[in-house]
Amino acid sequence: MTDSATHAAGGASEASARNLNRLALSATVHCLTGCAIGEVLGLVIGTALGWSDAATIALAVGLAFLFGYALTMVPLLRSGLALAAVLPLALAADTVSIAVMEIVDNAAMLLIPGAMDAGLGSARFWLSLAAALAVAFAVALPVNRWLIARGRGHARVHAHHAH
Repeated sequence: MTDSATHAAGGASEASARNLNRLALSATVHCLTGCAIGEVLGLVIGTALGWSDAATIALAVGLAFLFGYALTMVPLLRSGLALAAVLPLALAADTVSIAVMEIVDNAAMLLIPGAMDAGLGSARFWLSLAAALAVAFAVALPVNRWLIARGRGHARVHAHHAH
């Protein structure tokens, strides 16, 4: 291979890696958005009602999955795809990412002293939640990149966004 051909191949590889990184970042932000909506809503409801940590976390996790899947499904449904086609795509695209994000996020909330016992008016609660979501994002990003590189996760949905 000539130097220019080697350079061109390396450039293509770099461009491919940048595209993969961009897609993984986009997928992780998408996942974080759904998780954050569900997580915040669930933690707010559970905390406001004085529920136990376990019940509050269960609600937050359930809502995180619901909103995460919904954020994937709505644009696909609006593009004309049938629910029967969209549901398996959303499950394939988001389940691992949301599960990773939820495990990390809720573990962090439980590990931060006083986070779950802090009231909704407490900076400790909101700063802890923000920190937990940031850590969850950092852990989910390489997971999403790995999945997309193998044609899984959001790679399954990405082709349908242009539909």
